[in-house]
Order: sequence, then structure tokens, then C-alpha cells
Amino acid sequence: MPLTREILMSAESPLASVWARVIPDTIVRGEGCWLWSDSGRKYLDFTSGIGVTNTGHCHPRVVEAIRHQAGELLFGQMNCVVPETALRLAEALTPHLPKGLDRFFFSNSGAEAVEGAVKLARFATGKPNIIALQGGFHGRTAMTMALTSSKTVYRAGYQPLPAGVFFAPFPYPLHYLDSGLCFGTNDGSCQTAGHCGGPCDEERLATFCISQLKQVLASQSAPNETAAVLLEPVLGEGGYVPAPHTFVRQLREVCDEHGLLLIVDEIQSGFGRTGEWWRHTGAGVTPDILVAAKGIASGLPMSAIISTKEIMDRWPPGAHGGTYGGGSAIAQAAAIATIEVLQEEGLVENARQRGRQLTAALKEIAQQNPELREVRGPGLMIGCEFQAGETGKKQASTIAKRCAEAGLLLLTCGTAGNVLRWIPPLIVTAEEIDHGLSIFHQALDEALA
Repeated sequence: MPLTREILMSAESPLASVWARVIPDTIVRGEGCWLWSDSGRKYLDFTSGIGVTNTGHCHPRVVEAIRHQAGELLFGQMNCVVPETALRLAEALTPHLPKGLDRFFFSNSGAEAVEGAVKLARFATGKPNIIALQGGFHGRTAMTMALTSSKTVYRAGYQPLPAGVFFAPFPYPLHYLDSGLCFGTNDGSCQTAGHCGGPCDEERLATFCISQLKQVLASQSAPNETAAVLLEPVLGEGGYVPAPHTFVRQLREVCDEHGLLLIVDEIQSGFGRTGEWWRHTGAGVTPDILVAAKGIASGLPMSAIISTKEIMDRWPPGAHGGTYGGGSAIAQAAAIATIEVLQEEGLVENARQRGRQLTAALKEIAQQNPELREVRGPGLMIGCEFQAGETGKKQASTIAKRCAEAGLLLLTCGTAGNVLRWIPPLIVTAEEIDHGLSIFHQALDEALA
């Protein structure tokens, strides 16, 4: 029997049901910010494959790099040979990294890279424990599930998970406000139930969260047994919540004071997504280990662990690896082309400009719709948080569904599922932003009517 669209979308599909689907459709082509289905429908893709296709679907320069490399070398196993593309990729990445981060281990997926980064931190320090921040998402392997606390669905049914993982608070203002802790600016002492009405005082919030991290070090995982702290500078699955720069700086200071490594997971926030090559650089901080993936190769499986010579040199040959560790030469070629496109076409700057356009319009919509509590996020990594709990979850999911039916693809996120996230490709135009906003505004009006 031929695999028709109806079969593929039914209980008889040969594809595992564990994959959730945004739309009941089969995609056959992508170009720029758009996708086309076998039914002839056209979708404006503001999911970017969960932050992967930063250069858009099938960017001509990336496609040409893949085609060319396919005729030269498909794969070179890094323990056996060194593909020239691996060296060219390291050379292309280095100018866009903080000084000193110039040693690379290439992998296939973000989870693989996070797990490798944890192995590196443990090996380099000789210490076993990792402190992750609440709300973070770091992958679906056993180790990265243990590090993930964005939502129970990512961990449920898989216990016991690897040990040696502890959690400290992430500076998420609405989370604390809903818990009765106000860090507003109108009253310097209002850490009580209720809200003073002022905007969040990021310094006070950061100081509170850092004090809780120090409590973890004092009560659960001593510095002499803690290898590293793991940070997403913008929570991804946890709700698209940016960490204040002041918090990132204080976190760096705590790590330096206690001899801990700082691992920064820029899997979703990197490669220009936030209007900067890397979100953490805005804080003036350099991590000890940086993890990148998603947007690195415009859709091909590719990731990177990036660190200093001093730290990487503590990792002896054979201490880490894998058959496809290093990624394929084709993925490396795609990553090189991706970097060139981001730089030469000004996509990081475009992310800033289009992000300002999108944020301003969403905030204007929020002023007329109190159910939309907050619009936040840098560049083109923007979250719209609705009401707390099941009410907000229903609002977000209903609006996302209505948008999809009208031809706009958005995703939800957040521990409660009450955040809509905007992740358009970095090539998005002002007209495409306006088109997406028009669909969203109508969907919101219908859902909240």
C-alpha cells in the first residue's frame, strides 16, 4: 500500500508516535522562511526547526557547499584522518568567539555536545558534580535529561537518571512574582506577596539567585566536589527567558571564586539568534566551555564543544570520541557556508532590527490584551507569556493551532506550556514579520474572544 498523506498522519503511520506534530501535513519543500506541503499549502515557518535554520530553508550558498563537498569527501573519521573541512571550520569559527576559546570538538547534536562538555569538565577538574539552573533544557540523553528541568515530560519514565546533578534558581521574574516574591523597582523591600508595580530590578533578582546558588554550594555540593555550573543564557524550552547580564557576571565571579568551570549552552541562542553571535558576550563574560549546535549548519546534524587550550589539553586521546564524533565533512562544509552567510549578508544585524520590529509590535498588542502578560527576549528569540497555569497553557496552544491553520507556524514552550515563542529565520524580512503578526493578532482575538 502506498504511504499516502492520510496513512502517514494516522495511527498506521510507520513513523514513531513519540514525535509530536505542529501540523497534520507532510512537507515537501522549503525556501527561505517558507514551507510547502504535499497538499499544496504554504506555511510561514517561524519555528526554524526549533532554531536550526537560521539562514532559512535551503539557502543557495549552503546548498551549493553541500553539493560541492558531496563530490569531494562525505566522511572522514576523526580518529583515523582529519578532514580538511574540520580545520577550515575551526578557522572560520575562531574570529567570532571570545579570545582564548580556540579549541574544538565537533559532534552531531546538541545533547551529544552537552554530554561531552560535562565529561570534559569532570575530567579537567577531577570533580564529579554539576550544578544546572532551573528551567534549563539540555537534551534527551540520560545525562542531559538529568541536567534538564524545563518540564517533567522530558524526564518522566526514565528514572533513575545519572547522579551528581544539582539545581540552582534561574532569574525568572514572573516565576518569582507568581510565587509571591516581587523584585520590582518601586519598593526596595517588597519581597512579599503582591507586586509593587515597578519593572523588575535585575540587580536585586540576580543577587537573590546568586545567594541561592551559594546556598547549594554550602549545603549540597561543595566547591571541592563541583566541576562546573551549566547555564543557558536564554532559557529555551523553559520559556524564552533571558538571564540578566548582571546575573551572568555574578555567576562568573562565583565560579572564579570557588574554582568551578562555567559551561554556557548556546545551542538555541547562538549563531546570531539573539542579535549577537553569542548572547553571553553582551555580559562581558567568557565561559570556560561553550556548547553550540542548532543554527551551526543550517539544518545538517552538527554541534561543537569549544574551550581553551589549557582545558582541552587535559583531555587525553581516547578519553572521548565516537564513530561520528566530528560530524561529517558535508556538515562541516555546511557550517562553514553558514558562517559566511551570517557574516556577509548581515544576518546578525538583521536579527537585531527585525527583533526590535517584532518586539515593539507584540508589546503594542499586549497593551490591548492583558492575557498576554509579557513579551521578552533578545533579537529573534522572543517569548510571549500568557496567564499562569492551565489557563495560559490553553491560551498559548489554542493561538498556536489557529496560527498554523492560517499558515503561520509557531511553537509553545515554558514549564507550564503558556509561552508562545517566535524563532523566524534570521533572513526574515520586515514584510514577512508584518504578515506573521497579522495572522497572530487575528488568532489571538479569536482565541480570547
